[in-house]
Amino acid sequence: MCKAVRKQLGEETMRFLRGKYALDEVGNGKDTVEFRDGGETVLTIYIRKGHYDFQIGERTVRVSDMQSLEEAKRLILAQKEPNRKPFPRENAVYARCGHRCDLCQHYAGGTNSEEFRAKLIEHVSHVYGEPGGSIPPCQGCYHGGFSGKSDCPQIKCAAKKGLEKCQDCPKYTVACSPGVGYNCGIEPRSISAEDVTWAILPYISEQYGN
Repeated sequence: MCKAVRKQLGEETMRFLRGKYALDEVGNGKDTVEFRDGGETVLTIYIRKGHYDFQIGERTVRVSDMQSLEEAKRLILAQKEPNRKPFPRENAVYARCGHRCDLCQHYAGGTNSEEFRAKLIEHVSHVYGEPGGSIPPCQGCYHGGFSGKSDCPQIKCAAKKGLEKCQDCPKYTVACSPGVGYNCGIEPRSISAEDVTWAILPYISEQYGN
């Protein structure tokens, strides 16, 4: 399996799993990651040199291309009904790139409380190992972004085209503003379902019920 195919399969697998299910990811740090709902193991992925082995109940699917990944998806859906609930949209605040400001650790506008922001910072630190408060709070890119100006490459791209926001561009796709969680592939590390909910999904534009 070439590097490009491995990357594509890894990213698509995680978009599917995290988008459909709220599961704890339990990795051994080497070559295995389990996806669990409480005491139930929904899926175990074994990371091989030239492919992935997906253990789904009693079945093992060798995943080395998109066709075999689709087969694995069908088996997972047959074994467990999706349990991921979309984020509520009642108080949603969207950035000009399509991301949810109100679900970002840095956002200090709207109705976000310091308690909620502290919760987001904690989850982000768990996933990315970064000090959550290293970037000053902002009011969102509609109000200047960080430090009174927007350094966001997506917003700069839109401005060069004379557009107010990225979604106004006819060539806009979710890949234009991937976010920190977009490129996370299959990794043999442990991430809780709550960490996925609050530290990965909010940073992925127009996916997972955003």
